Amino acid sequence: MFTGIVEATAQVVDIHAEGTNLTFTFESSIAHELKIDQSVSHNGVCLTVVDLGSTFYKVTAIDETLKKTNLGKLKLGDKVNVERCMPAHGRFDGHIVQGHVDQTGICTAIEDKNGSWLISFEYDAANNNITVEKGSICVNGVSLTVVNSKDNSFSVAIIPYTWEHTNFHQLSVESVVNLEFDILGKYMQKILARK
Repeated sequence: MFTGIVEATAQVVDIHAEGTNLTFTFESSIAHELKIDQSVSHNGVCLTVVDLGSTFYKVTAIDETLKKTNLGKLKLGDKVNVERCMPAHGRFDGHIVQGHVDQTGICTAIEDKNGSWLISFEYDAANNNITVEKGSICVNGVSLTVVNSKDNSFSVAIIPYTWEHTNFHQLSVESVVNLEFDILGKYMQKILARK
């Protein structure tokens, strides 16, 4: 389990195809703290460390993951947001994030608000995912608060710290992002649909 509080970014330095899987090699400031078999969130996708060195580590994404996330679009030099799983004795600073991306979304607008940014996203409503005003959403592994919730779109307000310490400053209109909708909202929606 994760909290959506990004620890660092990791840069793609190699991509190796193995059948329908892709093995990514990332360089990151947290690489020396990782261990093989550890779960790490990459743009909100939980992946297992399969190899590592002092400045790099490797993870493998299977075909199912590549189809449902933006990881298959990564290129050499791209950066992803990374977070290690939450320790049992840790603080819960974000919200419950499973590292299981529900679907991708498209960035539709980035507004500079002179001290913050308002970023808007659209997603396919056919998947029955929902957002609510002031509810939680995980975008590229970052726990955020929903603004302007609509049937197939929402916005988030980004503070300067988040802008600078995640890959949000690299987003542009048409960028594809990973979305994990709030797990509590998903359970409530399913329960109510049965009644």
